[in-house]
Amino acid sequence: MAAPACALCTAGLLVLAPAAATTGTVPEPGPRATDAATSPLDRPGTHVRPRRGAPEVPELTARSWLIADARTGDVLAAHDAHRRLPPASTLKTLFALTVLPALPAGIRHRVGQKELADVGPGSSLVGVAENRTYQVADLWNGVFLSSGNDAVHVLAGLTGGWRATAERMQAKARALGARDTRVKSPDGYDAPGQVSSAFDLAVFGRAGLRNPEFARYCAREEARFPGRDGGSYPIVNTNRLLTGADGVEPYRGLIGIKNGYTGNAGNTLIAAARRDGRTLVATVMNPRSDDGYAVYEEARSLLDWGFGAAGRVDAVGSLDALRAGPLRGPEAEAAVPVARRDDGPGRPASWTIAGAALLGGAGTALFLRLRWGPVPAD
Repeated sequence: MAAPACALCTAGLLVLAPAAATTGTVPEPGPRATDAATSPLDRPGTHVRPRRGAPEVPELTARSWLIADARTGDVLAAHDAHRRLPPASTLKTLFALTVLPALPAGIRHRVGQKELADVGPGSSLVGVAENRTYQVADLWNGVFLSSGNDAVHVLAGLTGGWRATAERMQAKARALGARDTRVKSPDGYDAPGQVSSAFDLAVFGRAGLRNPEFARYCAREEARFPGRDGGSYPIVNTNRLLTGADGVEPYRGLIGIKNGYTGNAGNTLIAAARRDGRTLVATVMNPRSDDGYAVYEEARSLLDWGFGAAGRVDAVGSLDALRAGPLRGPEAEAAVPVARRDDGPGRPASWTIAGAALLGGAGTALFLRLRWGPVPAD
């Protein structure tokens, strides 16, 4: 089987350089016309509603940040929540939300030369090689752990191509109520007009936790990736708050989700953690600190504050505020592989969440098999 994919990208491999300024390239935040009641989050600045005894919100250098309860969607505090900024590889969360349900993990695919032809210089790569056969699960490990743009290209090619994937991602963002996101390059590579926001990234992270496949991938610290010679080699998650690499202390209770870096976006991060039965999701975009690891430390401060503020702050908004319909799937706390009652015996909950998208995935697999025939195993 083979299928084309294309485009350029860079991502969250390097967080050593300080974040680059993004002035003059994206719209500033401001009130937006929506069907929902006006929220404090529509206004710039820091928003929190503390009760007596609430801890003070930490002082952060990030241009935009937000922390929310993953189960209820309540936003506990935020700064410039709807400010539109380049998202870097955190946009891969939206890519996964869009494409994961359509591609069963066991599908095997031999990569052709054209699928990797447009991976540009400076892209973060997991090491996908042409004429090598991979399982879809291998490629998702490459996306989540190594932020591999080569893996994104192949997966996008298997589900309709680069442009079609971007269009589906845009539609998915709208359906989730993520109104600030503009998708131009599915891998998160800096592209003119491509933006997201701390609010939208939190929406994507929360939705991802409701998909057991997504939750497993984003929490995985290491895996083995098929090598060119028929063997395999280890890959390690670039999310240092998860792994504790490069001297960053791992965060207790962290369950993912995704980091990113480009020269234009600076460092970006979606982080989720669970403690005492409570799950929080935090997003940090473009810290202006000279410390290349500030994105992790600022997320740490936000999560610490959020757990300490439990029951001591009132919500300043909701991640559900702009959704067209109700949330579906298991609660975010159940971000582990489980089968729902209506899934049937042994069927992953993500299949139910995918719904009709699964038919598309099955159709894709059947089309590929009919057109190119069985793929020889390596």
